[in-house]
Amino acid sequence: MDAVDRDASEASLLASSDRKAPSSADLLVRGATLVVTCDDAGTELAGGWVAVRNGVIAAVGTGPEPEAAEVLDATGCLVTPGLVNTHHHLYQNLTRGLFPDGTLFEWLTGLYPVWEGLDEEGAYLSAWAGLAELALSGCTTSTDHLYVAPTGAGDLWAAEIRAAGEVGMRFHPTRGSMTRSVKDGGLPPDSVVQDDDEVLADSQRLVEAFHDPSPHAMVRVALAPCSPFSVSPELMRATAELAERLDVRLHTHLAEDADEDTYCLETFGRRPVDQFAEVGWLTDRAWVAHCIFPDDAEIARLGAAGVGVAHCPSSNSVLGNTRICPVTDLRAAGVPVGLGCDGSSSNDMASLWVESRHAMLLGRVRGGPTAVAARDVLTMATRDGARCLGRDGEIGQLTPGAAADLAVWPQTGPAFAGALADPVAAWLRCGPTLARHTVVAGRPVVRDGVVTAPGLDDVLVRHRGVATRVQGLAR
Repeated sequence: MDAVDRDASEASLLASSDRKAPSSADLLVRGATLVVTCDDAGTELAGGWVAVRNGVIAAVGTGPEPEAAEVLDATGCLVTPGLVNTHHHLYQNLTRGLFPDGTLFEWLTGLYPVWEGLDEEGAYLSAWAGLAELALSGCTTSTDHLYVAPTGAGDLWAAEIRAAGEVGMRFHPTRGSMTRSVKDGGLPPDSVVQDDDEVLADSQRLVEAFHDPSPHAMVRVALAPCSPFSVSPELMRATAELAERLDVRLHTHLAEDADEDTYCLETFGRRPVDQFAEVGWLTDRAWVAHCIFPDDAEIARLGAAGVGVAHCPSSNSVLGNTRICPVTDLRAAGVPVGLGCDGSSSNDMASLWVESRHAMLLGRVRGGPTAVAARDVLTMATRDGARCLGRDGEIGQLTPGAAADLAVWPQTGPAFAGALADPVAAWLRCGPTLARHTVVAGRPVVRDGVVTAPGLDDVLVRHRGVATRVQGLAR
């Protein structure tokens, strides 16, 4: 932390110390080494506490604490807002480690026939296990991009939403889709794609059944055709129009791979970002995954339009991309950049902490040792992730009135011996990989490193059975 940051933090700490604590709270997180609020002023409170009432932040401060029905001890810990996962494919944890090598298009071609085996049970179990894994890494809000729809598979999205409710996570499922199969020049088989009318009708159904626009909602639905090469331009346009009418967000993959550039130029006569604009998606209603290959002019267009980007550093590295997402350029242009795990087949881990550390390391590989600081990454993992999801000020920060979503990170033991200078830098440079406590809407979903929702062992046994069946389809 430089001198200017320290001065601002100390001023914020003094102001906070003078605030009167609420008389009572439902939950008190107390005794932290440092509470990082990620508010507008960058307030950081040494020895701070966080008080929660009715699922929202009632107060943060130092000094006298309110009485609370429940107390979480944060001694020796860093407390941050809960991390926000802006891109994932939860169903893919059924096929971890399959086809580990090859380009994106080669990898997809091998896995699409396997994913024909996905059904409601598989969607439920993969979401349950994946969201529990995310919660252990300090994640409190996750999106999911489910875009395969095997014939006769049932209501996959409703199954995921049920799992999220049981784990206790804040959830942004997206109604993904593919309409171009192999016979149309696409990659997937006919059995996992739908036609435009089916996709649009089911998109509206899911929004009407599950989307909650109210403040602090636990479920919000977005519309998410998979990519420019997996659906028709007509579906992209119609989806943008439907999202406008229903007032929901839009999500897709964009500028992910060099093969995508080639495909768009050959098929549409324009680059992916130009095609994105052509079909009505260049809007602040949209956030996109990966965005590794935009040029300078395209970055400026994305920033001017307010399009968000989900940066997925581990997945991009596993798939051997020779380009690194231009995070600093995107942020300088005004693009909200959040972090995402991506699929549990291309990444094989669902850890927002791992993505945060990898984002710092790759950012420095690309831009030098001062290009990406720990606090930049924490902002991306919290506030900027919230901006991608259209929830700025509502999640991703510890301020009165914001959702009571937070993570408590232990900073004790051999890994932190000597890490005294800056708890935020130590969070990424030293560890830990797992949160001690993860709180969503004021309720611990991880307590003392253990998932609190009952039934995890049973879920994992059932998950193994489904994964064995699905992976048996590999050929």
